[in-house]
Amino acid sequence: MGEGVRVLVYDGACGLCTRSIAFVARHDRRRRFAFVPRDDAAAVAAFSTPLPTLPGPGSVVLVDADGGVFTRSTAVLRAARALDFPWNLLAAGLLVPRAIRDALYDVVARHRHRFGAPVSCPLPPPRDPPRAEPR
Repeated sequence: MGEGVRVLVYDGACGLCTRSIAFVARHDRRRRFAFVPRDDAAAVAAFSTPLPTLPGPGSVVLVDADGGVFTRSTAVLRAARALDFPWNLLAAGLLVPRAIRDALYDVVARHRHRFGAPVSCPLPPPRDPPRAEPR
């Protein structure tokens, strides 16, 4: 995985999502991530890589440093892999079959509003979204 910027697109109306993004921002000492609420149409439209149609409002998208696009549990675990120790150990979850991981992710996503209202989190200043290089 390269050292470029990764972009996490998240549900800004979801308390669990905004808390998760705040967690990543706090532990992103090398500033490898940019964050975009999925309801910010202008920011999402700025991507040269089209984002996939998401299965539901609780879904997260990771646009990796190399331009790869990942959703749901894969996005969460690949984002964890880019964090420093010990959080990068969570990426071991990628060894679990995706169908199982995504089923668990979907259960949490269905109940995400039970985690409270969205919080204002002090995110790093926004960056221009990276442009994917043609493959």
